[in-house]
Amino acid sequence: MVPIYIRTPSLLAMTAAGLDFVSDGRFRLGIGTSGPQVIEGFHGVAFDAPLGRTREVVEICRKVWRRERLQYAGKHYQIPLPPDRGTGLGKALQLINHPVRERIPITIAALGPKNVELTAEIAEGWQPVFYHPEKAGSVWGDALAAGFAKRDPALGPLDVAVHASLAIGDDVDERLAWVKPQLALYLGGMGAKGRNFYHNLATRYGFGEVADRIQELYLSGRKQEAITAVPDELVRGISLVGPRGHVSERLAAFAESGVTTLLVSPVTADPREAVRYVEDVLRLRPA
Repeated sequence: MVPIYIRTPSLLAMTAAGLDFVSDGRFRLGIGTSGPQVIEGFHGVAFDAPLGRTREVVEICRKVWRRERLQYAGKHYQIPLPPDRGTGLGKALQLINHPVRERIPITIAALGPKNVELTAEIAEGWQPVFYHPEKAGSVWGDALAAGFAKRDPALGPLDVAVHASLAIGDDVDERLAWVKPQLALYLGGMGAKGRNFYHNLATRYGFGEVADRIQELYLSGRKQEAITAVPDELVRGISLVGPRGHVSERLAAFAESGVTTLLVSPVTADPREAVRYVEDVLRLRPA
């Protein structure tokens, strides 16, 4: 996933076209807005108009891949740059190379209702983080429906690509603790109070009091306590960790909620065990 603020839309499109070439037409462009803490605090770029910029980036990328002479007069991007904002020497250009595909699939990482609605309208794929299948409908159902109502049928069905930590066995419960540091970081440290998208998501899942506590601990420097405060219930809901029967049930729950692509991260330090987990989950997946 690439934050849209730190590259121009044209550079994103050129990079995607190059990667599509070297992958023989198998590349998907993943984009997202990230958040103000990263964009402003690390990159030094103003985090403004995330919805408007996302829409315009997608439109510009698709123009570049079609090798159109790039003329775009958006609210946030003007290409070529108007004379009153530049030297007046800019002219409409087109991509020199011929892309493998003129329509590279775009997946958008989105969490907030308006961003999810936009994704369902304009993108080929959607990648939410910390996806809880039993709660996804109540959190995102309305937003997805609103986006689908405006969706161009030519885009095809929305690919819902979800990440889940993976450990299969009768003695893997301790692996739940391996997932908690990342959850504590995102719920507690990825943003200030009142401006943390991941904290907001946990609250909408019904873990508001826990998320408040994790954030309080994390922002006060008590990171290990914040990690310990992450409940097993939340980790189990967003993961594939447990005996084969449990993982099989969780796989069915993800599929029933609308997930079409599962991105798994084996929770192990042993490469052979990681391979076994992936082989097992392929056998257990719903037909």
